Amino acid sequence: MSETRTEQDLLGSRELPRAARYGIHTQRAMENFPLLGHPCHPELLRAFGAVKLAALRTNAALNFFPDSSKVDALARACRELMDGHLLSDLPVDALQGGAGTSTNMSVNEVLANRALEVLEKPHGDYATISPSDHANLHQSTNDTYPTALRIAAIHGLKELERQVLGLQEAFQEKERTLAHVVKVGRTEMQDAVLTTLGREMGAYAEALNRDRWRLAKCEERLRVVNLGGTAIGSGLAAPREYIFRVVDELRDITGLGLARAENLVEATQNADVFVEVSGLLKTLATTLIKICGDLRLLSSGPEAGMGELKLPPRQAGSSIMPGKVNPVIPEAVTQAAILAMTHDHAIALAVSQGSLELNAFLPLVAHCLLESFDLLARACAILRSHCVEGLEADEARCRRHVENGTAAATALLPLLGYDAVCKLLERAQTTGVSIKHQGVAEGLFTEVEFQEFITPEAVNRLGSRMR
Repeated sequence: MSETRTEQDLLGSRELPRAARYGIHTQRAMENFPLLGHPCHPELLRAFGAVKLAALRTNAALNFFPDSSKVDALARACRELMDGHLLSDLPVDALQGGAGTSTNMSVNEVLANRALEVLEKPHGDYATISPSDHANLHQSTNDTYPTALRIAAIHGLKELERQVLGLQEAFQEKERTLAHVVKVGRTEMQDAVLTTLGREMGAYAEALNRDRWRLAKCEERLRVVNLGGTAIGSGLAAPREYIFRVVDELRDITGLGLARAENLVEATQNADVFVEVSGLLKTLATTLIKICGDLRLLSSGPEAGMGELKLPPRQAGSSIMPGKVNPVIPEAVTQAAILAMTHDHAIALAVSQGSLELNAFLPLVAHCLLESFDLLARACAILRSHCVEGLEADEARCRRHVENGTAAATALLPLLGYDAVCKLLERAQTTGVSIKHQGVAEGLFTEVEFQEFITPEAVNRLGSRMR
């Protein structure tokens, strides 16, 4: 038996490996798009399995598939794709021309050939089960691809929410355990007023909570799909009954609260929802970069820097400097967040290039959006497990900064007043002692009184107690 089989399309014929589940459209796409060097995101392909199964079930319910054995075989193939078992059969590059047609056709071919295997028929026997007439019945790339992308994005969103919550909770735990550590708060990189490490950790947790809330809200936008609209949203070549039923079937298969767009033409033309979602990912990225920058700065030194935080040592930091340990986790997370921000720019450009009834650049949108979900979810996970959960305070360093720094002077304002504190600072700097020692020596306050002004309760109090 020959090791190859021949398939034809409108451009001619191609020899394919006989064992390959993909077909001629996949072969041409592999030849045409050697760009990224890796296939479409697995969640996008798994979501395609759900979309195809919804279309199949709807068509079967409307008696467009009288042969139940073919329905069962195709349904089995769709479920296998949903479970990830056929991903290796879909090698088409994630970046491709044609608005995702290569992905849709590749999925159709693999599903058809897998169904033929179930029926014990040879690959390429498309008279029995056809990629176009059966796997793609009443569908178009232009409604299946964006629908699959929305489903994949929702799954990515849910995982990202879970990881953001985990990171938020880690900071909330540090807010509790570090609540007693008074430290110097800084504005514009200069000593300002006293705060606590717990309060700083709590601020990070609250920022992440806000990001998580934003992500939860944007799922509503992703739930609206254009499946049933076929080529341009008019439902051309699809029965009215199919259009009204297919999204209900998809909702049942996925368990997601999906809804058919009220205006299928508009939903097929425009992809601005992906810009909106990506913008919220960029917002989360900015939060992560800010937090990581703070962690690096607060742990700097340790002897010649701030050194107020001790990050978990993850690896040796230098090939030449003995004992050096770098803040590699915050650095890695920062890079992931920066990359997600560049993806946001690419998504905005791709969506803006949509023309008339369709956006041809959805493959770039899909790649960047789904990659950003993965990047940020992993970034939150490693920041939590490899850094935040194990970070500690250098309490002695924090205490020295408090007693020797000008930030403690602000805490004395209710006791001495602004002018008196300024003069006390000048005298302390002249004599080279801390403001605490200078004030105690001058009899302006006792050491006990000074300590009362720099307790965690005092620096965390909303406002100052009246004199």
